[in-house]
Formats: sequence, C-alpha cells, structure tokens
Amino acid sequence: MNWEQIVGHQELKNLLKDSISNNRVSHAQLFVGKDGYGTLPLAMAFAKEILRKENEHSSPKVDHLNHLDLHFSFPVFKANKSGLTAQFFDEFREMMLENPYSNNEDWSTILESENKQLSIYVEEIDEINKKFALKSFEGGSKILIVWQADKMNTDAANKFLKFLEEPPKNTYIILTASNTDFMLPTIISRTQIVEIPSIKEDDLDQFLQNNKEISTDRRREIVFQAQGNWNTAQKLLQSENTDSEFEDQFIMWVREAFQVKKKPEFLKNIVLWGRRISLWNKEKQMNFLEYCAEMFRLALLQNYGNESLVYKKIEAGGFKWESFSKFIHGANIEAILEEISTANYHLERNGNTKIIWTDLGIKLSRYLHKKP
Repeated sequence: MNWEQIVGHQELKNLLKDSISNNRVSHAQLFVGKDGYGTLPLAMAFAKEILRKENEHSSPKVDHLNHLDLHFSFPVFKANKSGLTAQFFDEFREMMLENPYSNNEDWSTILESENKQLSIYVEEIDEINKKFALKSFEGGSKILIVWQADKMNTDAANKFLKFLEEPPKNTYIILTASNTDFMLPTIISRTQIVEIPSIKEDDLDQFLQNNKEISTDRRREIVFQAQGNWNTAQKLLQSENTDSEFEDQFIMWVREAFQVKKKPEFLKNIVLWGRRISLWNKEKQMNFLEYCAEMFRLALLQNYGNESLVYKKIEAGGFKWESFSKFIHGANIEAILEEISTANYHLERNGNTKIIWTDLGIKLSRYLHKKP
C-alpha cells in the first residue's frame, strides 16, 4: 500500500513518515477509526515504509502481502475446531488487495459467516508467539498487524497482553480497531494511540475527481452520503439500484408514519415494514440508516431555506418533498437523528433487528407530528 493510494489524511501521513525518518516509532501502536476511514491502509503503508527503510527491495513483497516478516492476524470463525487465521489468509489477502478499506461486514460476507461470531482466539496468540520467537527471514524488523484487535476474545487478549509487554527484539506491533470500548485497558495503555478521523469532504471529493468518471452532481451526492468513509463511497458508486430501493422504503416509512396519528390501524403496516427491512443483511440495514439520516438532514435544510445545499430530493411516486420538509425542524430533528444513531448502535451489537426497526418506525410517527 503506497501513501498516495490512501484517500486524504495528508497531515497524518506526514506525521507517520516523519516518525520513521526520525527513528521515533513506538514498538506498539493502535490505529483507532472506522475501517472506511483508512485504518488498515495507513497501517499497511506504515509497515511498508519501515521495511523499505531497512531494505529498499522489500516494497513489491509488501504490496502483494507476501513479505515473510510482515504478519497479519484478524477475526475468524472456528473451522475444524481451529481458530487460526492462517486457514483464511488467502481470502483475507484477496480482499485486502482488492479493497484495503473493507470492513467487518465485507469480511463476514466473504467467509459466508453472517450468523457466526468472528473473533481472534487464544490459539492465534500462541501462533504469534511461535512466529515471533524465530529470527526474521530478511535480517531486519518483524511486523505484526492485527486487524480489528477489538475483536479479541478475553483469553486471547490476556495472553496477547504478555506478548505486548515483552515483545521480541526488533518487533513492531500495529493494532487497528474501530473503537476501544471492548479492548482491555491494559492493552490500550501499552500502545501509542493514533486516532484516524473521517476523511475530509474536500479530500474525498478531490480523490473522486481524479479517479472516477462521474457527473458533478453524483460526485457531490456521494461525498455527502459517504460521511468521510471511502468504503461507503465505493459502494455508493455501484449502488444505483440500492438507492432506488432505499428511496422506496423511506417513502413507505414516512407515509405510514403520517397516517398512524389519525388511523392507528396503520401501525400494523409499520410493523410489517420493519420486518421487511430486518431481513436485509446487517450492512445494508446500516447503510439504509445512513441514507435516512441524510434525507432528514436535507429536509431540514430545505425547510430552513438553504435549498442550495440540498443536493438530492425525493420526488418519486408522487412524494411531495417540499411538503414533507415542513415537518422536519429544530424541535424534532435532534430526536430523529438520535433514534437513528441508537438503532445503528444496536445493529452493530447484533440486537434483534425486528425490534430495532419496529421501534424506530413507530417513534418516527411521534416525532413527525411534533410542532415547531
């Protein structure tokens, strides 16, 4: 992974490169941020720079993820009673070469493991200890990148802590995690934390201009919807059909919510709507939540007279965008977005999808009728 292939984060890239040039690299670092922000691409480029400094001929091996002193660990499910990542490395390598911004949902889909818990197991840590007890193949540093280190189970985390406290000589450990909520505080305290923020809109827009042939309006739409996430942006580039489906479901949700106040029997339709959405895979459900949040924000801008900022409107199926926008205002937008955020939180933590969507669907009817 080259620095130039990473979307945005120029200041952070310069900071990481300078730490290598000035020999100020901590033996253990924790890159914290969503996968789509670039946590793994930055970790890979950082590792490549360290190895390239020691041996300028190492770059092609790192690019193809076959450098013998660069090791990866990542969440898997137990296959044949084994929790070792090595059994899935070919799939992981293929995914990362195609899209290093891939997230856990992408990985789960590749493994066809939507109903299985992906984790980093204690036997993987035992394997790491064995590998790093050996000398490096090329005589320089050895690097371990742990993708989604926040998915270590308790036994693995406790054993990894010992490895982290007393790493072999010339070893660099780079952990990535979407957040640190489920990580051992003792692991966090022994790493240098590098916060990876969302990609700036201007950087995302410029990258799209330089690399994708799309219209200005479509590019603007993707930048707004991606919310600084390049993985999301890539999917939006291929999601014309999904956008249409999201639009249809959003319209259905809003119309049913308007009807409930006067005709409670429409509550049944919202329950059925929630059940349909709950059948989608988790990634699609979370993308739909992002779509809904963005449409409510745009409706607020429309209502407050900032039409120049409304890059997208819903006008299909006779939907009256301007009329709908009048119901989105300062008195309810915060509550609406908070409920969507809460739903997203519960989806991430594998809550009951039928309950999540039914609850969200019903609450919208209450907020839509709240007076300014």
